[in-house]
Amino acid sequence: MHCWKTINVKKQYGHDRLYMMSGLIALGVFMSFYIILNILYSDPLSDQNFLLFIAAILAIYPLHKLFHLLPLLGCRKCIRLIVKKRMGILPLISLHIDEPVPKLRFLMTLLSPFLVINSVIVVMSMLMPSYSHYFAVLLAYHSGLCLTDLIYIRNLAHSPKDALIEETETGFEILVPEAIV
Repeated sequence: MHCWKTINVKKQYGHDRLYMMSGLIALGVFMSFYIILNILYSDPLSDQNFLLFIAAILAIYPLHKLFHLLPLLGCRKCIRLIVKKRMGILPLISLHIDEPVPKLRFLMTLLSPFLVINSVIVVMSMLMPSYSHYFAVLLAYHSGLCLTDLIYIRNLAHSPKDALIEETETGFEILVPEAIV
């Protein structure tokens, strides 16, 4: 196996640019989704269950990481879960993959939180239109969280089909088999 390409989104874009792009995507998703929901549903908005909304906001990040973990359950030995505290109280959860993973499994790992959580939020907003403003905020927040995953997916989309993905200190390496002569 040899390295076809190394991807490090944080080094390529920088933390500030990623935060700015994430914020812009979240703002765009909120405005678009909120306007669409207001056009489709004329129910009056409710501000009840605000504490449940706060709990949902706090639960989005751990759920996002959990859905990253689910496609990798078949290779439990290759996963390291690291929890650090940021600013003393906020948990920062990291998943590290210790051995190469097939491209398709890695794509499913990146895509599963976006598909599952966003689908649940959209369905819930249709079932409970009086809380559509809460669901618009949740969808926007989660879409902003998914930015780096979507950038990695875009980079992996053009890689060879039989590639393996390995995580290193420099980022993710796309490994391809040696050409047989």
